[in-house]
Amino acid sequence: MQYTDYYSRIIAGAMTWGSWGKKLPKNEMIDLMLHCIENGLTTFDHADIYGDYGTESDFGKAYAESGIERSSIQLISKCGIQMTSGRDNRLGHYEYNKEYIIWSAEESLKKLNTEYLDLLLLHRPSPLMEPFEIAEAINHLLESGKIKQFGVSNFTPSQISMLEKAIPVLGNQVEFSLSHDAPIYDGTFDDCIANRRMAMAWSPLGSVYREDNEQTKRIKKTIAILAEKYKVEESQLLLAWILKHPAKVHPVIGTSNKDRIILSAKAMEINLELQDWFTLLASSQGHPVP
Repeated sequence: MQYTDYYSRIIAGAMTWGSWGKKLPKNEMIDLMLHCIENGLTTFDHADIYGDYGTESDFGKAYAESGIERSSIQLISKCGIQMTSGRDNRLGHYEYNKEYIIWSAEESLKKLNTEYLDLLLLHRPSPLMEPFEIAEAINHLLESGKIKQFGVSNFTPSQISMLEKAIPVLGNQVEFSLSHDAPIYDGTFDDCIANRRMAMAWSPLGSVYREDNEQTKRIKKTIAILAEKYKVEESQLLLAWILKHPAKVHPVIGTSNKDRIILSAKAMEINLELQDWFTLLASSQGHPVP
């Protein structure tokens, strides 16, 4: 199964749907799911930790009453981060032993009210990862049909290479935006292209609307000009910039605002000219390309 046509090109991130954000009641969560699907966002991104380990349950209760066909959507979740809120841990750490990975995936299935995850990701790399033990857990989940595919999040190419000595890795979800362009220089997206790995970008709008500094001022000035040229909303250009990359990056958008979901979906229609792509890159970096 290739990811190219299986997962929606823009992914709906559910991190802020629950107690970490909007605290959406069940009826509003159902309405938002249906709105996402209507606009082509059929893939929903979760992690066990979201909402202090509670958002998967909120989503699952809504999904169970939504009438949505399971085969019409794709569910992604992540495991491995151990927080002190929501669980009885002395300090934050990571856990990737075989029993824990299997247990965590099964917990996500129960909470999401689904029989399988389309994609399970290891949320962050641990210095104590043992690839063959991880592979035992993942192979068990794959063979039992509890997950369809396996990937990682926030991993370096060398960490993925280590894992792939034991188990194939479908994709890597990393921080990527115009204001955080490291993956196009540190080998992350080179690895995705070379190995036909699914690239996903969390925080795709970056710091442009969160921070007021020299970089974001330059970016805002440039996108204001280009928004007029393309007759689009400014934030759509930030997504169009990501979508043009040959790694075929899937932005994971965090908004629960219906209008912004529509705008995000329409960003896929923007054909950003080559020199405009580099104009945006130069505005972010503060200098012309070498």
